[in-house]
Amino acid sequence: MRAKSSNLKTLLKPIFKISNSSLPTAQTSQKKSLSYSPHPTIQPQFCKHPFPKSEVIENKLCIEKKLRDAVTILCQQNRLKKAIQILDLLDEATTHPSPAIYFALFQLCFQLRALEDGKRVYSHTKKTGFKLGLLISNRLINLYSKLDSLEDARTLFDEMSQRDSCSWNTIIGGYTKGGNLEEGLKLFNEMPEKDSFSWNTMISGYVRNDRPGEALELLRRMQKENFRCNGFTVSSALSASSALQCLRLGMEIHGHIMRTGLDSDTVVWSALSDMYAKCKSIEQARYIFDRTLDQDIVSWTTMIMRYFEGGRRKEGFELFSELLRSGMRPNDFTFSAVLNACSAQIVEYLGKQVHGYVTVVGFNSFSFVAGALIHMYSKCGNVASAEGIFKGITQPDLITWTAIISGYAQNGEAEKALKYFELLLKSGTKPDHVTFVAVLSACTHAGLVDKGLEYFESITTVHGLSYIVDHYSCVIDLLSRSARFQEAEKIIDSMPMKPNKYVWASLLGGCRVHGNLELAKRAAEALFEIEPDNAATYVTLANIYASAGMWGEEERVRKAMDERWVVKKPGSSWIGVKRQVHVFFVGDKSHPRVKEIYDYLDKLSIKMKEEGYIPKTNYVLHDVEEEQKEHNLSYHSEKLAISFGIVATPPGTLIKVFKNLRTCGDCHNAIKFISKIARREIIVRDSIRFHRFKDGSCSCGDFW
Repeated sequence: MRAKSSNLKTLLKPIFKISNSSLPTAQTSQKKSLSYSPHPTIQPQFCKHPFPKSEVIENKLCIEKKLRDAVTILCQQNRLKKAIQILDLLDEATTHPSPAIYFALFQLCFQLRALEDGKRVYSHTKKTGFKLGLLISNRLINLYSKLDSLEDARTLFDEMSQRDSCSWNTIIGGYTKGGNLEEGLKLFNEMPEKDSFSWNTMISGYVRNDRPGEALELLRRMQKENFRCNGFTVSSALSASSALQCLRLGMEIHGHIMRTGLDSDTVVWSALSDMYAKCKSIEQARYIFDRTLDQDIVSWTTMIMRYFEGGRRKEGFELFSELLRSGMRPNDFTFSAVLNACSAQIVEYLGKQVHGYVTVVGFNSFSFVAGALIHMYSKCGNVASAEGIFKGITQPDLITWTAIISGYAQNGEAEKALKYFELLLKSGTKPDHVTFVAVLSACTHAGLVDKGLEYFESITTVHGLSYIVDHYSCVIDLLSRSARFQEAEKIIDSMPMKPNKYVWASLLGGCRVHGNLELAKRAAEALFEIEPDNAATYVTLANIYASAGMWGEEERVRKAMDERWVVKKPGSSWIGVKRQVHVFFVGDKSHPRVKEIYDYLDKLSIKMKEEGYIPKTNYVLHDVEEEQKEHNLSYHSEKLAISFGIVATPPGTLIKVFKNLRTCGDCHNAIKFISKIARREIIVRDSIRFHRFKDGSCSCGDFW
């Protein structure tokens, strides 16, 4: 018993000071017994003068009050574990906690997301015979529902003798959150008296679970039963319209919003703008944005991103400039969106301007802005600046580590990419799935087959991660480019998930390089099932047949394209000169300086042949004469862009060209000769990676 008293003092001491008079001891008074049991109902055998009964009761009440006060104070201090320990001591004091104590404990369990502690407190109520009551029962149902213990929530709900709308709405919300909409709807239909919250819970549940049609059906039912829509209702309805991309329905809801006066709700206004943007009516989205009251940085950033996502980057950049002129300071999300747009558009000079502004206003080097800057410079082929950003970060996080590794991998510098990966491991940072995609890509671009397989194996055996389909895509690309088709096919057949289009496209690309016709057929058939309208599969397969001289099969593939209305995406290349982007297509003669471009190319062609260049006419797919094939090859878009870059810039200037498709083998070979003859370093970024040509060689080592 003395041990319990000591334990009690230890628990209470950190909360408030215990005076000698608070808990009676043997030394309290000379008139009292020389010994005292802390439990009022047990007296030691050698106690000659027991306490008066009134004093025992008074001390008992004092202890109980201090215990209750202790629980309350501990809850206020968020010290849940110790509060539950005190709760257990109330049993020893033969008293029951008040409803306020249980309510405070359940509230704290909810705040701390402590499900097991909540169950422990609930068990305590059963042990003491405490009747929860409506308020505490609702709080406990909410705790169970929000912490994914829906079965316990339903058990308690079914046991309740009295329920109110809060009880019903909470359990229904638990089911809709968990995706069990059928059970949620069943309870909703059984609910004695529905309110707006009930309707909104079910409607938003359907929207969240990608069932927008049923959400709108429920909205119509709500209107038939004469329930008034509020801002939350119409916001959910607009989200459903966005998911269905039904502009007409969205406009009807817009009309309802204006008629009912809900247009003053900023959340509704934002949802309305979002609906128009997702329904590809960006002008209407901008109209809503311009009339939004109290525009904040979130609404500005959202509208800017809508332009970028819709492919209208010019308007996105213009709105960003307008934001800067407004005096409102962009946040990290704004900078990241603009920098990612610069990466996609490959406009480094704009990215540099954003970088300068970010530096002036200051930014947190630990934020994802740093990662966006690294990504932007890497995508624009300026990996040196990307590395400069990275080295300025005192404690890189996983995002920035992955960005620099990926940047070096894309730019064909596999050794540096792998070096930074080893530094990441030494730093104690744990790589994730995306990091390994970057690492495997670096090995793929450099042809490091054995190294890549070693990293692939380590994903599960060393780092305890599971494979994702992107890992398989990289390793299949690595093996097939190295003509190790038997291993590649074995891995595909053993994949735990269904191979996606990237896996089969990687295999098909390797078959194109090495002329593996049989495996190419298998990969192409799989791709035709996955995405029958992708022209790249038809073109690559036709390429393989043409290279093998199988013109009948090549013609059959092209006929299938025509019958299915599949159109090949035109190849284009672009180059930035004096902050202006110049775009070229194959055989393009629309440029103002077309005569200079073609004259220079003709001169280059003569010098290239003198240096030993032999056109690879197998990259021309049509069964035509060799002379015509050479002519077709001479004016590919990247050659035109490079020729313009050379005639439009001073000698020695770096030429940087970007291409929307993968560069062909002949162009890759020709650009090596051009770099040597023109004495220029030439960077070409195609849809796969960067190629750095200098003095007649390429950074990829002819492995791409």
